[in-house]
Order: sequence, then structure tokens, then C-alpha cells
Amino acid sequence: MTVPDPVGLFHHVELWVDDLATAEAQWSPVLLALGCEPFQHWPRGRSWRLGSAYLVIEQSSALLPGGHQRLRAGLNHLAVHGSRSAVAAALAAGWAVRVDTGEAVHLIDGQGFELEIVCAVAQSAPATSAAPSQAPDFAPAPDPGADADPGADTGG
Repeated sequence: MTVPDPVGLFHHVELWVDDLATAEAQWSPVLLALGCEPFQHWPRGRSWRLGSAYLVIEQSSALLPGGHQRLRAGLNHLAVHGSRSAVAAALAAGWAVRVDTGEAVHLIDGQGFELEIVCAVAQSAPATSAAPSQAPDFAPAPDPGADADPGADTGG
């Protein structure tokens, strides 16, 4: 799939993972559903690209022990434009839903990385001032870091 791609903000994103096989099994179906193509493949890493931007997962030999924890300093989550079919691909690959607002779905992989898929929402007639805005209903799934800081940011 070729997508016109003006130079955007990101050139690439690189995620270091504890288990490359698990990460590849979970990330690949989602990235393919988002329109990415396999890009690079080496013994300790993989990448997928869309236009000129690409995402890398790597099990680096320089990785320090301790695992990823989205509630510590560093990457909290990665947010991408997507669709409900990409969410379905993630769920089939073993991701868990953390929050589904209707517009965006926050997913957690087996190593604690969070991916937010912002789904295209059909445009409807603008609400009038007489019709108050309703917050979407959602039920968050258990969060592996919930005991760390219950007031942590959950927004995009």
C-alpha cells in the first residue's frame, strides 16, 4: 500500500522490548492492519513502514533489565490514526483493551506497551447548544500499572 507522505513530525519510533518474538507476534498484525508494510528484519529487530515513517521493535543486547512500565518516565503510549479493524487485529493478536472511549481505543500488549488507536469517526451534524455533549461510555480493562499511580494521565 503506497500512501502519499509529506515529511511529518516523526522519522521513526524505536521500541526496545524484552521479548522480540512476543512483540513481533503482537505488533505485526496491528501494524499491517494500519497499512504498514514490513521494512527491515534482522536477528534482534523488525520494522514496519508507512510512507517515509517507520516503527522499530528491537531486543537490543544493550537493553537494561527491568521491563517497560508506561507509568515511569519515558514513553507512556504511542497514538496512531486507525480503524476498528486495526483494533480487531490487535485483540486477535493478544492485546488487551485498557480504555475504549468510542473514538479512541487504548490497548496494552503483553510487555506493557500501550498503543492508542484513534478511529475515524463519521462526521455528523454539529450539536446545538440545547443538546448537551455526552461523554462516551467505556469500561477500562485492568491496568498492569494501576497500583502505581491511580491519578496518572489516561488521555492522549
